[in-house]
Amino acid sequence: MNNTSHKLKKTSHLGTLWVTILSLFLALAGWQLVIRFTDLPAFILPSPSDVGTRFARSFSDGSLLRHTGVTLGEVLLGLLTGSAAATMLGYLLAKSRLFEQLLAPYLVASQAVPVVAIAPLLVIWFGPGIFSKILICALIVFFPVLVNTVVGVRAVPSALRDLMYSLRATRWQTLRYLEIPAALPVFLGGLKIGAALSVIGAVVGEFVGADKGLGFLINVGRGQYDTALVFVAIFALIVMALALYGIVAWLENYLLKWQAWRSQ
Repeated sequence: MNNTSHKLKKTSHLGTLWVTILSLFLALAGWQLVIRFTDLPAFILPSPSDVGTRFARSFSDGSLLRHTGVTLGEVLLGLLTGSAAATMLGYLLAKSRLFEQLLAPYLVASQAVPVVAIAPLLVIWFGPGIFSKILICALIVFFPVLVNTVVGVRAVPSALRDLMYSLRATRWQTLRYLEIPAALPVFLGGLKIGAALSVIGAVVGEFVGADKGLGFLINVGRGQYDTALVFVAIFALIVMALALYGIVAWLENYLLKWQAWRSQ
């Protein structure tokens, strides 16, 4: 039965891969048809071949890797910082209704203000260096991870809490053996959202003020009407976001193997 399940899962993964490849091919074909029948100039919509040529040139001169490395560093640090702060605060909010009532209005109000609006202030206050980009990234990641942490901790069944109490488990043992495993599925769902959004924070900060990074590269391409370069930077951001999402999804599958075993 396990072998059959493994084969079915492998077949499903292969099917998903082929569907993805086919969709990419159709998207490129549609893009090329738009170029051919509309006769748009390259500075409005470059052809796939123009973007490929620009990618090869940016890759060969090292500029794409250099700017991608800067943005990736900002994203990873912002994701780590925002997730860590959201997890700790979310656990405190989940354990204390009073603490939640005190902070909830400020947390909700902070989400009513777009990060794009406060990004210039953060750059002015903390300078155009990497710290302001990490902070902007962390702010975007913070709220979805916070909400999912609170929901996950509060979703722990009360019967299991009573069981841990009857076994005279310490607070640390309850956290380690009950709350973390029970909240992990919901928490990782929020982390996947945060991983995808983290790229936005770094790029917004680079738009406001930076001399390196993919956001800076997009600004350069826009100013020079080098639309192919803008496409190259956008595709690099898409790949980065997909890679981060995929890493968290893999981590979710690895850490939650016990759920699959229990369902068999």
